[in-house]
Order: sequence, then C-alpha cells, then structure tokens
Amino acid sequence: MGALIAFSRIVDATTTAIGKSVSWLLLAAVLISAGNAVLRKALDMSSNAWLEVQWYLFGTVFMLASAYALLKNEHVRIDILSSTWSKKTRDTIDLILHILFLLPFASLMTWLAWPWFWRSFFSGEVSSNAGGLIIWPAKLAVLLGFALLLLQAISEIIKRFAVLTGKMDDPREDTAGEMPPAASEV
Repeated sequence: MGALIAFSRIVDATTTAIGKSVSWLLLAAVLISAGNAVLRKALDMSSNAWLEVQWYLFGTVFMLASAYALLKNEHVRIDILSSTWSKKTRDTIDLILHILFLLPFASLMTWLAWPWFWRSFFSGEVSSNAGGLIIWPAKLAVLLGFALLLLQAISEIIKRFAVLTGKMDDPREDTAGEMPPAASEV
C-alpha cells in the first residue's frame, strides 16, 4: 500500500503544479479578449485567430484544471444529501462512484481522445474559419486533460481506500476550515 500512496502523492503534486500553472492562462485569455475588443471597436479590425486563441486558452484551463478540482474536492456533488451522511459513508460512496463512473469515463475519454488528437496533428487540421488556427493544440488539451483526470481518479481511489482502511489520515482534513488561498498565492 505504501507504494500506491507514494504514487498518489506524486500524482497529487503533479496535478497541483499543473492546476496552479494553468490558472495564468485565464489572465492571458482576458488580456487577449480585451485587446481584441479594443482593436475591433477603435480600429475596426478583428481576427478569428484572436477569438480562437481565447477559446483554446479557456478550454485548456477547463480541461487541465478539472483534475485539480477533483484533488481539492471542489467538483460538483449534491451537498444537500452528502452533508447529512457520516464521513465514512461519504468516503465509501466516493470510492464506489470513482471506481464505477469516474475511472471508466476518464479511461474511455482518454482512449478516444488519443486518435482524435493524433489524426488532427498529422493531418495539420486547421479551423474552417477565415484566418483560423491549427486545431491540434486544442485537441491535445482535451487528451491531456482527460489523462490527468484519469491519473487523479486513480489517486483519489487509492486515498479513499487508504483512509477507509486506516492506512493514512485523510488529506482533505489538512485543509478543512482553512480559507482558500488568495489569488496572489495561486
């Protein structure tokens, strides 16, 4: 079990580094959006490429930060129900649902995204919009996002099992009751 917990810690550290890093892409997307809007209104010029870069950046953040949201237990759930359950019940349900739904879903999406990205990369697929960009970087973000989500799902399964069997303390409790970090700390 010790090797699995060590693997889980490596995945968590990787997810954290990527999750915090991609948050800066939101700033880039906002600046590009603002610049594009100013150019469009002030100089009556615009570019589909600028719009597509915004979408690529936002999509990349969404895809690569989904594993970070899972790590931080910030994913969508029905709190009105789960808040009435004991911690052991919540952990057990998390473990079961991660195994039955999240793991197969993330595995399938990673498996399907690989050839989808690969064909785009080797064909040099370009957006059909005038002045559009190459598409494979966006498809790569989808592939990497699901692969990272898959690794994080495995990490969460390991941790839930270890917590339920008493092999480790719950890492979620280390940050319980703390305020989220300020934007300058992210």
